[in-house]
Amino acid sequence: MSEDAANFADLALRPELQNALSSLGYEEPTPIQREAIPPLLDGRDLLGQAATGTGKTAAFALPVLQRLSGDRQGDAPAALVLVPTRELAVQVSQAFHRYGRDLGVRVLPIYGGQPIGRQLQALGRGVDVVIATPGRALDHIGRGTLELGGVRTVVLDEADEMLDMGFAEDIEAILDVTAEDRQTVLFSATMPSRVDGIARRHLRNPVRIEMGRETATDGDKEPLVRQSAYIIARAHKPATLGRVLDVEAPTAAIVFCRTREEVDQLTETLNGRGYRAEALHGGMGQEQRDRVMGRLRAGTADLLIATDVAARGLDIEQLTHVINYNVPSAPEAYVHRVGRVGRAGREGVAITLAEPREHRMLKAIERVTKQRITVEKVPTIADLRARRLELTRAALQESLLSDDLDRFRVVVETLADEFDVMDVALAAVKLAHESTGVSTDEEEIPEVAEQPGSKRWERRGPEGRRGRGPAGDVTRLFFGIGRSTGVRPQDLVGAIAGESRLSGRDIGAIEIADKFSLVEVPEAAADEVIAALRRATIKGKKPTVRRERDSPTRGTAKSGKRGAPRNR
Repeated sequence: MSEDAANFADLALRPELQNALSSLGYEEPTPIQREAIPPLLDGRDLLGQAATGTGKTAAFALPVLQRLSGDRQGDAPAALVLVPTRELAVQVSQAFHRYGRDLGVRVLPIYGGQPIGRQLQALGRGVDVVIATPGRALDHIGRGTLELGGVRTVVLDEADEMLDMGFAEDIEAILDVTAEDRQTVLFSATMPSRVDGIARRHLRNPVRIEMGRETATDGDKEPLVRQSAYIIARAHKPATLGRVLDVEAPTAAIVFCRTREEVDQLTETLNGRGYRAEALHGGMGQEQRDRVMGRLRAGTADLLIATDVAARGLDIEQLTHVINYNVPSAPEAYVHRVGRVGRAGREGVAITLAEPREHRMLKAIERVTKQRITVEKVPTIADLRARRLELTRAALQESLLSDDLDRFRVVVETLADEFDVMDVALAAVKLAHESTGVSTDEEEIPEVAEQPGSKRWERRGPEGRRGRGPAGDVTRLFFGIGRSTGVRPQDLVGAIAGESRLSGRDIGAIEIADKFSLVEVPEAAADEVIAALRRATIKGKKPTVRRERDSPTRGTAKSGKRGAPRNR
């Protein structure tokens, strides 16, 4: 990196790009742009680890546009950008259009959910840059409508997300039909081994850049995102979430849930509490998703309740809070979620609701992110009342400073003839406070305290009594899929955790035979798991899922080999 690259003029970009950046109000490059743009302009491959919001789109878009020759011949694209989701494809495409508007660059996003005829027509007319999801790109390659032999630059944006979504084989197939001497650029928020493996196979002597979130510039080394957690029993999580939202009063927030059912239930609960909440999950069509995002961006909704898959690639300008309704199953997922707030120097808040058994997972996230997650006490009713009074005071102060109040003077003067002015003010404040229409909770949420000298947590009632945990009954479920199909324990755990409200830690012993598998789950959740998995595929198959003949059992099921369970 050139230490002198204090502004975009120092990066030797074309005048057309300089003019576009100036008109957009860009004054100086972000750290990732200062590090990445010079080697990319020189044609080097690049491996970048950068969080969302650090400016990485411009970091690769500007060099791609710079390197497009003015005398391009042919209609095949010169650059390909692969992204995990439709939303990100649209955002990256818009960025290319904004930066390259004076260059006459032809940019085309291609993704599922859009009429393919329109994409075929645009490809037939010729394009310079294609931004695509891997599945739709591979579809066009198979049709012969996307020719990548002339591609000079390939960008893999949010590579870890694409691999998490199962696009590994698609990415490999796409890269195999591009020229070996192409420039390859890979950006990822995290760098797990599978991402590093793609980099080793497809990047040639890459420049390596690692960028975290921007930090405060006043000497304070703390990140701009305040990260905290509440340890709470599962039964009290909905009430805790409502209490935390009441105290935090976010401008806009995403609440992440594990399953579609949890999203729908929580959305209904929060709307009943008076919030304007919208659901977003994989069971919704693209038109529904667009309506939800439109309401959130227009300010007619302030809460988005979503699954990870549905929320991937979303960029919400006014987002102030990210809330994990459950502890993410992997530190990488936590990094992606938190990366949505605190962008472009703005402050943000990340809150996690953790059950006692999930406290160890919080520690693992802290080790990976090298940032502390402060465990806080659930706000009490007194805290909530104080916070609401503070919000009322702040609203009144803003009105006093900015509003024209003269038209109300006659009301105050008339009442002052009969009552003390202070009493009049108190009555006005009371009315303003109650006009929010939000009622205060009547019950305290039981505290969960850490047992001294241990990493175990226990529930306490309002008077400090110890609560009792679940009875511990488990059920063995029969899955009609086994070793012969290549199924692994992690495949079964992933299917159950992805489709039901259970987490990996709720799942007990797993036995895999040649033709079937047996999995322990809590008895209370067995029927839910069976119903949820009727829609799911495991290793590309839809297996039979039912209770094993001799379930339920108390505690851990007996170990040892068994024959296949008989049908009831």
